[in-house]
Amino acid sequence: MLLCIDCGNTNTVFSIWNGERFVATWRASTEHQRTADQYYVWLSTLMNLQKIEAKITEVIISTTVPRVVFNLRVLCSRYFDCRPLVVGKPECRLPVAPRVDPGTRVGPDRLVNAAAAFDLHGGDLIVVDFGTATTFDVVDTDGAYIGGVIAPGVNLSLEALHMAAAALPHVDVARPDRVIGKNTVECMQAGVFWGYVGLVNGICERIKAEHERPMRVIGTGGLAPLFASGEALFDDIQDDLTMHGLRIIHDLNGKTA
Repeated sequence: MLLCIDCGNTNTVFSIWNGERFVATWRASTEHQRTADQYYVWLSTLMNLQKIEAKITEVIISTTVPRVVFNLRVLCSRYFDCRPLVVGKPECRLPVAPRVDPGTRVGPDRLVNAAAAFDLHGGDLIVVDFGTATTFDVVDTDGAYIGGVIAPGVNLSLEALHMAAAALPHVDVARPDRVIGKNTVECMQAGVFWGYVGLVNGICERIKAEHERPMRVIGTGGLAPLFASGEALFDDIQDDLTMHGLRIIHDLNGKTA
């Protein structure tokens, strides 16, 4: 079986592909000091609880946190007897090479999302990912990643507002009943929710104008469904976009689950 690992700045997602479908997905907070042994105890316990008995034989990793790679490599070598495929490394081939400025390092998560979105929806896409940062990835007609936009993440913005202003509390992300808040919490929630609806709409419209071709907008990340409830922001929402992309890239590199 194939283990797909997507390590972001906030959370790390582990999904197991059995050759036909993802049979399990688990999420843990990203901690670069977590050892290979700790990963294995946590992962094997969850596999036992879900009665997943087949052996993991292949691993593919996408990470925006370089310091976790060493311990994940040790995990693969020590417990799964394999060498992981790491997106972004020279030995990992992509369906189409990105077309960006020379010397630019594109985040592996953005390359994976581009590959997945193209496989599912074809070209001329904008992929909006609500993660630690809110990213906009532009996928060309042939599936190449050709650039994008990086904005502060929703939760990051809320935390910064709370930390910088002594009188403002920490609030959850929610769709307010009205735009004009009648108390502090409602005001903050309206500012974040409708502010990000406007941000997504505005940036996508500018990308479409600059691209000069019709484009579809694909939303992903945990907050995508919430923001889609505000307006018709997306043509489609894909909860498991990154995992699908990891499987696509794994298959392209001649691995077998």
